[in-house]
Amino acid sequence: NIPIIASLNGYYGGGWVQYARLIESAGADALELNLYYLPVKTHTSGAEIEQMYLDLIHQVKSTINIPIAVKISPYFSAMANMLARLDKAGANGLVLFNRFYQPDFDIETFTVEPSLSLSNSEELRLRLRWVSLISPSIKADMAITGGVHRAEDVVKCLLAGANVAMMTSALLKNGIPYLAEVQANLHQWLVAHDFQSVGELIGRMSQGKVANPSALERANYVRVLRTHDRD
Repeated sequence: NIPIIASLNGYYGGGWVQYARLIESAGADALELNLYYLPVKTHTSGAEIEQMYLDLIHQVKSTINIPIAVKISPYFSAMANMLARLDKAGANGLVLFNRFYQPDFDIETFTVEPSLSLSNSEELRLRLRWVSLISPSIKADMAITGGVHRAEDVVKCLLAGANVAMMTSALLKNGIPYLAEVQANLHQWLVAHDFQSVGELIGRMSQGKVANPSALERANYVRVLRTHDRD
């Protein structure tokens, strides 16, 4: 009784289009394009990579009829511009941000070893900041992934302007039944703060609605430095 959203990982157009069609035929209600691409070629410019992403969205959108979301990393030199272009290219949703799993070095065997580090709630801050800054100016729905572990984290995502809060690491740590606990705690928070629904929270702390919008930008840096001694 819930929508099924498939996630497709890659970056070259041909494979994306082929599998997007197959996923739609299989019955998915929507498709997430997980753009997990590490640009290691020195001759490839940032502009080329950005255009590759935009071309991919156009190709997939012209092929399937279900909504698509685009999951990206935080490594763009002009994040606001890129998000706006993804929105204009036809993305129905934007997922912020991808987590790149970094390999480790074994100094005894001199081998590169895979390393999995689960997220924590502190990682949420980067996502909250960008969703707060950009959500008022784009049409696409926004989702936050990376750092959502508790009901309080879900509340923060909604306040920033996200329509969706994604949770993975917390479920790996606590099991699938943990979702019921998060939902119950979220309901308790809403009742305690006199909210009738989660919809009332969305965007209440986005830029323009928060009491001090500059706190989302550089002014936050100065404020953090001034509060260090008090901590």
